[in-house]
Amino acid sequence: MMWKLDALSRNQPWMIRMKRPRCIRGMTTSHGDIVVEDNERDAPVLVLIHGNSSCREVFARQTESELGGNYRLITFDLPGHGKSSDAAQPERTYTRPGLADAIVEMLAKLKISEAALLGWSLGGHIAIEMLGRFDGMTGLILTGTPPVRRGGMADGFARPPHAGLAARRDLSATDIDLFARAMFGEPVEPFLREAMRRSDGRCRERLFEAARAGAGVDQRAAVEGSPVPIAVINGGTDPLIKLDYISGVGYGNLWEGKCHVLEGVGHAPFWHAADEFNAIVGRFLEACSRAGRAGRN
Repeated sequence: MMWKLDALSRNQPWMIRMKRPRCIRGMTTSHGDIVVEDNERDAPVLVLIHGNSSCREVFARQTESELGGNYRLITFDLPGHGKSSDAAQPERTYTRPGLADAIVEMLAKLKISEAALLGWSLGGHIAIEMLGRFDGMTGLILTGTPPVRRGGMADGFARPPHAGLAARRDLSATDIDLFARAMFGEPVEPFLREAMRRSDGRCRERLFEAARAGAGVDQRAAVEGSPVPIAVINGGTDPLIKLDYISGVGYGNLWEGKCHVLEGVGHAPFWHAADEFNAIVGRFLEACSRAGRAGRN
């Protein structure tokens, strides 16, 4: 079941700035109610997946850009985040595989059988899980996401996320400020602090419990063995990840044969260096479209 959320746009200041109309709808899934934002263009699809304790508005500088004129952009709030409901079954949904399954179900309800995915941080880990769940993936963009082996978080992260705020169920105002600065950099937009306050702490806690128990794929093996084109775009001063580890992964189909690094920006390059980031994404999507057209001829 789906329903329009027209009142939502009247209460969100970022909607006023948007250059192109977008439809916001609620969607009932087995993982809870998910709020989806869609520009409904007749064009190749890009699905953008936000990070831990965040929300779909982090991608405003993509949806408001030229990308939104050339592609059908789908953003949404993960279960337990933003305007979406908390998970109906937290033990089932609040894992990387569970969230991946929720997105696959969402795409099926939208009748989307083919799309490129862009995942930020946790969103990238979820997108990697989808390599084996969504047969229509035409391309994968990872930002702030080290593809680590099971039990190998220390290899890809400057500090294992399960040891910090990313895995903590209850966050104080001070915790939220510290977490937001690390995730987003300066200045932290008010909507992100609000998203962190709203997010279901059971999701943070359960994600890392499940990961430590072995839930999900070996993410390094997944990207090394996948034929799907993968673009890697990171901030050069990202304080959370190890860039040398990410560049050392043997991706099965690494676009342009290199990981792209945007100098002078941290964990959210799509926000703080949006023009440069969007230009790379646009080139990647065009390359994926050309490859798709060639494969059909």
